Amino acid sequence: CTGMLLIWAHPLTIADRPTLLSMAHPVSFINTVLRDGHQSLAATRMTTAQMLPAAPLLDGLGFGGLETWGGATIDSCLRFLGENPFDRLRALKKAAPKTPHLMLLRGQNIVQYTSFPDDVVEAFVRCTADAGCDILRIFDALNDLRNLTTAIRATKAAGKHARGEICYTTSPVHTIDAFVKMGIELEKLGCDSLGIKDMSGVIAPRVAYDLVTALKRHTKLPVSIHTHDTAGFAGATYLAAIDAGVDSIETSIAPFANGTGQPDTLRMMEMLAGHPRAVSYDRATLLKLREHFTEVYKELGKFTSPANERVDSDTLIYQVPGGMLSNFRNQLKEQNMSDKFEEVMREIPYVRECLGWIPLVTPTSQIVGTQAMLNVKFGRWKQISQQAADIALGKYGQTPGPINQDLLKLIVEKYKTQPISGRPADALSPRMPKLREELAAAGLPTTDEACVLHAMFPQEFAKLHQKPSPAPAVPVVVQTEKPVPAPAPAAPAAPVATTTTRISSSGQHHLAVTIEGKRMEMAIEE
Repeated sequence: CTGMLLIWAHPLTIADRPTLLSMAHPVSFINTVLRDGHQSLAATRMTTAQMLPAAPLLDGLGFGGLETWGGATIDSCLRFLGENPFDRLRALKKAAPKTPHLMLLRGQNIVQYTSFPDDVVEAFVRCTADAGCDILRIFDALNDLRNLTTAIRATKAAGKHARGEICYTTSPVHTIDAFVKMGIELEKLGCDSLGIKDMSGVIAPRVAYDLVTALKRHTKLPVSIHTHDTAGFAGATYLAAIDAGVDSIETSIAPFANGTGQPDTLRMMEMLAGHPRAVSYDRATLLKLREHFTEVYKELGKFTSPANERVDSDTLIYQVPGGMLSNFRNQLKEQNMSDKFEEVMREIPYVRECLGWIPLVTPTSQIVGTQAMLNVKFGRWKQISQQAADIALGKYGQTPGPINQDLLKLIVEKYKTQPISGRPADALSPRMPKLREELAAAGLPTTDEACVLHAMFPQEFAKLHQKPSPAPAVPVVVQTEKPVPAPAPAAPAAPVATTTTRISSSGQHHLAVTIEGKRMEMAIEE
């Protein structure tokens, strides 16, 4: 901490302890089963049809919020489920109208892996608010405040609640002091509340207590905490945060809970038995929800893994988010690298340090994970993805720590470009008029919703609106006096094999790796 303003370098004093007022109110539970629950444990494959029967039950429990949108759900709706994500949000809001709906927004990246112009971000936020979202959890993968300002301003302009997220991680440059200073700046930007976003489940109980206490002491905003149970910390961490006066915690519904997800709601409620801030949600309804989601979990069995359901203390070293672990094993399997899983995981901290101690959260978690895989497969830095290079060059924003100078020199030589220091979006021209023109030329809808989806997922959005091909005509068989022998079957075509290796972003919307003819998509995570 040398050279830093030490906001929180002294022991707790009576003045720092949670106030009686904060301890007098029960803690609020925000439920994540319709977003992060299945993102972390079932590769974001839950359909709207599987959600709707549970929505009224969730709505009747009195939760502080339902996380129903954002993160990887928008990508998954378009790419895998053939759904319009805005239609999902509207349907869920109609089915659960009483409880505030939350989404996870990646700041200037919206829900993608690259920065978008301000007018696209503003349009997306307006559409999201109009479709029924009440609270926007806004974060930046690098904790660069410059990448949050537009989304926060647009959320406030839409009359919605802006929750500024602090991405928690551990490194020599990530201290309570630094996190609290970020919280103070988020308050100045107009945020209505603060969120501690522990995407990897690595925040220890005592650290959570100190961080919540410091944020409550130095700001006037409500504080929420979000974590994952990957390392087994979550229950104890939530209890410590509640003791410190945190306003809300985030839980899910088993079996889309625990492991790489959030703690189960019933489990967390029982852990608070006898606590002055205990809550009481209807147990019978919670059990009905568990029964429903158990059936859904079975239906999504090919996307689940026992490895994601267990406590894994290795995450304390690798710091890989729960949502990424849910997919990374499958993606390595597709590359015939299943036996390299542990080696790739061990490479991740090294890549992270070289790239300036960046937090591992979408999109940086996928970028670092992909680069670690390339380092293992080909040797360190023999293949450098465009996205990893862009982080080093400042195109995602200011990294928390310095970039490894040897790596930066290698990237500058390889890509023939110099690092930038300004806000990445400042170099982008407005796009909404151009997006509308592109959609009109393709005969597609030209609404703001269509424009923002086309900006992020052009191929998937176009496919969503493709008219089904007409059914092939049934051939009429005419029997001749002497049947004509069928021609001999053609010899099977020789298989086409490709052995090229390519790292690219597909249409500015999707991190993809093609290795030896096999495509790996890194598009699911929080």
